[in-house]
Amino acid sequence: MNLSTVDIIIILLYLVVIIGLGFWISKKASKNIQSYFLGDNNIKWYWLGFSNSSGMFDVSGTAFYVALLFIYGFKAAWLPWLWPIWNQIFVMVFLAIWIRRSNAMTGADWIIKRFGDDKGGRMAHMIVVIFAIVSVIGFIGYVFVGIGKFAANILPWDLSNEWLTSQQTYAFIIVALTTLYTVKGGMYSVVATEVLQYGILVVSCVLVVIFAVKGVDYDALHQQLPEGWASFWPDWKLDVNWGDSFTQANQKIGEDGFTWFGALVLMMIGKGIFASLAGPVPGFDMQRILSAKKPWEAAKLSGFTNLVLYIPLFMMVSALTLIAFTSFMPTLKGQERPDFEVILSGVVSNYLPAGIRGVVLAGLLASFMSAFSAFVNAAPAYLVNDFYKKYYRPNESPRHYVKCSYFTSVAIIVIGCIFGLFADSLSSLTLWISSALYGGYAAANVLKWIWWRFNGYGYFAGMVAGLVSASFVPKLMAWLGNNVFTDYKELFGSGIGTLISFFIILVLSMSASVIGCLLTPAASRSVLESFYANTKPWGFWKPVLQWVQQEDPAFEPNRQFKWDMLNVLIGICWQMSMVIMPVFFVFGYFSYGFMALGIWLVCMVILKFTWYDRLKITAA
Repeated sequence: MNLSTVDIIIILLYLVVIIGLGFWISKKASKNIQSYFLGDNNIKWYWLGFSNSSGMFDVSGTAFYVALLFIYGFKAAWLPWLWPIWNQIFVMVFLAIWIRRSNAMTGADWIIKRFGDDKGGRMAHMIVVIFAIVSVIGFIGYVFVGIGKFAANILPWDLSNEWLTSQQTYAFIIVALTTLYTVKGGMYSVVATEVLQYGILVVSCVLVVIFAVKGVDYDALHQQLPEGWASFWPDWKLDVNWGDSFTQANQKIGEDGFTWFGALVLMMIGKGIFASLAGPVPGFDMQRILSAKKPWEAAKLSGFTNLVLYIPLFMMVSALTLIAFTSFMPTLKGQERPDFEVILSGVVSNYLPAGIRGVVLAGLLASFMSAFSAFVNAAPAYLVNDFYKKYYRPNESPRHYVKCSYFTSVAIIVIGCIFGLFADSLSSLTLWISSALYGGYAAANVLKWIWWRFNGYGYFAGMVAGLVSASFVPKLMAWLGNNVFTDYKELFGSGIGTLISFFIILVLSMSASVIGCLLTPAASRSVLESFYANTKPWGFWKPVLQWVQQEDPAFEPNRQFKWDMLNVLIGICWQMSMVIMPVFFVFGYFSYGFMALGIWLVCMVILKFTWYDRLKITAA
């Protein structure tokens, strides 16, 4: 692709502004690690919400969603439940409040407050540090693959050499530019730059939609869509059929293993309940929650993240997919095995006009940089605050820990990029992170909220079993498909197979958690009382409640379970309407779009009374 002069100017101007802003803001982050990692708990909740949504609006995820929507049509709106995306609703409704009440600096620091600082608590603490580093490295590898594939397909220069492919070279260059301000500025720089990047993303989304829908003959388009493509509600068996017009797409559907769509949705719901109740993994999402001023502001920033993320994200996804249908289809049909993950870069590089292309490229570059900077800011907090400071050098100057954070950030970036060099594809990384790795995290982290008897030893055992299982269960599933259950080979190697892996890992981790807990003593009474009185979770806490009420008869337990579950259900409907509404409108199904808009508004009104108006009471 030959970039026009105006495109190059827009991209260079964006890079200069974003790096300059990051360095200018970085002066605030140099005082101590509290300012470096949490912004002194002094950042407004809505800025944190914009920042959080910008970090989730990554180019790898956008490319993945475009590929899903192109192949599966409106049913693709259900497939983000693989993560699941509605874990954000659980966080919004009640988990953000519970987490922020701890006044911890990181998710690992929070674990000490839950289990105590004895041997069991420290074992739990260390395994969270390890999990945080592993997950962040995995996510850095994920965004590394995505930005490399994107940049190599849209930029005109071939940077391949004897050591690296062109994709990998581009990825390293863009990573290095992002590292400049991320490492120096900490949370202040990350939030400031991500708010600016969010604005650029919204502008690029609007421009792409305007260009995509201009002059579209929707009647002709609807006639060209494959059978079942415009059907939203899930059937037991997937009814999307491309027929003879594009057999490669049918082949991709078979490889993904989503044919038994009803079973897939049920498994995603089952997985989603466990993964969502476990809470956010120790990463940038949790850091935003811990950075909030107050518990109710943590809840508001989580809700605001949902509000400002999904509509613009899926505006861009649906607009790029529409352009792919109207312009890019002949190119894809001409390929024997098309790579659907490069639809995004193919559309941007070949079919957007100069100027708009430059803004969109800056927006997509911003989406990568914001996601990358968010991950990078999260990881050093665990190594510096929860490992180095806690166990080795507890009495150094604040400036010393900030310098250690610089070094740690660079080391994690290098390791994450190396991980990305050996990743097969975005799909493989997405499924590994969302199924295998989360399967190892879910069991122990659900129990820590709801069961008073659960202790640090059980947490450690469950997390270790989960991490170990995540390394071999997916490979075991593939081996079984190739050697034992050969008639079901496609199932074992499919998306459903990865969900089966999640439940196997979940059972192994849950078993280890319970056994490890029951074979060891409970956490001390003082730790349990302190945690319960401060966090106020619902669940099986009756003995601890009795202890707390002996000392404070006026103490009231959390009786919000029914309200929370109601708000979760309404919140999931609200979130789903924001995912599908822009797709309906962009593809010209206006009656469905207005129905989704009505559901969105009704859910907003209900949540205003059942959740938002009650926040200060429930978060007190």
